[in-house]
This record gives sequence, C-alpha cells and structure tokens, in this order.
Amino acid sequence: MATFTLTCIGDDRPGLVSALSAPISTHGGSWERSQMARLAGKFAGVLLVEVADDDAEALVADLTALQDIGLQVTLERTDPPAGHPSVRLSLDLLGADHPGIVAEISAALAAQGIGIEELSTGLRDAPMAGGTLFEARAVLEAPPETGLEELRRMLEAIADELMVEIRLSDAENGD
Repeated sequence: MATFTLTCIGDDRPGLVSALSAPISTHGGSWERSQMARLAGKFAGVLLVEVADDDAEALVADLTALQDIGLQVTLERTDPPAGHPSVRLSLDLLGADHPGIVAEISAALAAQGIGIEELSTGLRDAPMAGGTLFEARAVLEAPPETGLEELRRMLEAIADELMVEIRLSDAENGD
C-alpha cells in the first residue's frame, strides 16, 4: 500500500470535497483522516490517503489535475509512522488574543521534546469584557518520562506571562 499526506487549498465553493474524494474513490483509495476548514474565503485541508501501489501514480495524476478547477493539491508519499512509546496529553488554552501565543507555547513544548499531534485554534468575542479571546486545543505527544505536574507548572508560568488560562490533562484519562 502507498500512503500519501496531501494538502489542498482553493477558493471556497460547494463541491470541493466531492472533487477531492472522487479520484480517491475511483482508484480504490481509502480516505483515512483529514482536517479541513474554510479560512478567509479559502477552503484548506490536510488529508491522509492509502491506495494500492499499482494505483498510486494514477491517483497522484488525477489529484494534481484538480488545479484545473482551482484546487491546488500537494502530495507527499509517507510511510506509516514508526511506533514509539509516548504519552498523549490534552492542552486547552483560553485568553485575550495577542500575537505570540502559539509561538511561546509551541517553543516551550518543543524544548521539552513534546510534539503537537493535533492543533485547532480560533477567535471568539469576549462575552462581558469586550475584545477578542483566543482559544486553542491541542493533543500532545510526550516522552513517557515526562512529568505531568512539572509540565503543568512550566505551562502555568508561561500562561501567567501571556495572560491566558491553560489546562493540561492526560488525553486517555482526562486527568
């Protein structure tokens, strides 16, 4: 089997997911996992696809040809990730929006050898105080020896500096 990670972007309009899924289905591919969204009038996404090795080249050609309808698709053949022991954690963040929040938090996590498996962010109106709130949810992959309490203290110190609230928990247990 061939595994592809692909990204896509185009002007948002009805039928883009259908246009993307049709060649995958035609070539017997499996739409494994995706994250897609409308952002500032654009449709953007990332997708993991598996297809039989014999159909891989034709699938790549058909997906690349979607540029003719205004959907840019970039594919990279990827191997399934090598399994290694890790601890999955959940991070929730909420606070007044300002530049640098993602940069500060992601740098601190990277310095601890912690990867970000999933990240979703958004803005919303602050209900009583006015202004805009920034919110983020992440699934983290940490080395097994990561001390949850130590990590929590480090993130809380950064949260104080950034004036945001951070909640860290074990993704499997919700602790």
